[in-house]
Amino acid sequence: MTAMVMSVSADAEHRFSKPVVDSIRLLKGVGVEGDAHCGETVKHRSRVAVDPTQPNLRQVHLLHAELLDEVNAAGFGVAPGQMGENILIRGLDLLALPTGVRLRLGRTAVVEITGLRNPCAQIDAFRPGLLKAVLGRDAEGRIVRKAGIMGIVLEGGDVRRGDMVTVTLPAPPHRPLERV
Repeated sequence: MTAMVMSVSADAEHRFSKPVVDSIRLLKGVGVEGDAHCGETVKHRSRVAVDPTQPNLRQVHLLHAELLDEVNAAGFGVAPGQMGENILIRGLDLLALPTGVRLRLGRTAVVEITGLRNPCAQIDAFRPGLLKAVLGRDAEGRIVRKAGIMGIVLEGGDVRRGDMVTVTLPAPPHRPLERV
């Protein structure tokens, strides 16, 4: 199966969910145009409180559509954009990608993956019990964060539903994603 963009979302306000829109514009080095998390330095409120000069490694939030399938099968009723993602992708195991992988989205946009989204208690405020559903454990008992991945914009461009996603792996050795 070919990886494809299923929806795109952006919101100028700091809210948990983002409305689905027809297209988003990725801006090199800053993120999603008009989104509350757009900027060269951190915009996530908890990170701004610690150090507002930190580089923004969370410019774009990408989520695999298969997670929505999973949580909806468990009765949560989550629609695209409601997990706060900017880009919903089907057909690509985002969580298995290494740090530094580059995703070409559509014709020109390129996002470099920086790490895992660390889900917080806001998820349970949105849907009680959802936090537990987006966290798991691997065979060694380590926490598995399933709430998507984060990236920075290397090349700008417009992204919309139906755009193809192309993966370019970094040079080995590959480093697994960690929370960012």
